[in-house]
Amino acid sequence: MPTESLGTLVFLTGLIGVCVGSFINVVVYRLPKMMEREWQAQCAELRNEPLPVSEKLTLSHPRSRCPQCGHQITAIENIPLISYFLILKGKCSSCKAPISLRYPCIEAITGTLSAYTAWHLGPTIYTAGALLLIWSLIALSAIDFDTQLLPDSITQPLLWCGLLFNLNGTFTSLSNALIGAMVGYLVLWSIFWLFKLATGKEGMGYGDFKLLAALGAWLGWTMLPAIVLLSSVVGAVVGLALITTARRGRDIPIPFGPYLAAAGGIALFWGPKLNQSYLGMLT
Repeated sequence: MPTESLGTLVFLTGLIGVCVGSFINVVVYRLPKMMEREWQAQCAELRNEPLPVSEKLTLSHPRSRCPQCGHQITAIENIPLISYFLILKGKCSSCKAPISLRYPCIEAITGTLSAYTAWHLGPTIYTAGALLLIWSLIALSAIDFDTQLLPDSITQPLLWCGLLFNLNGTFTSLSNALIGAMVGYLVLWSIFWLFKLATGKEGMGYGDFKLLAALGAWLGWTMLPAIVLLSSVVGAVVGLALITTARRGRDIPIPFGPYLAAAGGIALFWGPKLNQSYLGMLT
């Protein structure tokens, strides 16, 4: 592909990624609240109690607003990255309350990874699938970090999309994808129950099983050892760092989803090389 055409593709994909990152911020903030309201409604129904009355909340309604003063975010205040740094300067235009730096960080990370994907894979079906996977992993990581939840409304469609993309062997063969989905779920499910039987505690959530199953559906079962190893090592290092430097209590659970997601992203781009290195150390 000509350099100029590739550069245009990378730029446009990065721009789209920044906009998707802005939407991911909405998903990260609203989806857990939507889930909580759904659970409350289900509990009220089981108890034959009146349904709780609250404002309708979806990913598109109501318009974004400041959580401190309720100021509705205008279109000019909602331009990814530009609004935060140049227009709002990190503060609400109405009450001057600080806006979390995480919002532009997610936009920048999503844009950067999207541009890299386009540069790494070029104008192929691989790029479309990889972007969908990466965007989903970013959203899941942020939600899990905040709430220790990995919503089924993301993990389950992600699994089916992985199988769909692999119908024609986009990332791996369909048989490898099917085995990857099954093995991915069963591996963490088994670890969960072994840990619970040994300690009486739950070491991870069911969402982690589903996320690894989704990664297996996208990348195949051969990538699962590298993903589990990478995520475990990074999770252990970060966990120890949080306990020692941030004085985080050992009884406070640490979400595992972000480490699975990061390992899955690494395996997406460099999985075969990692497997070769891993197998080379064993031989």
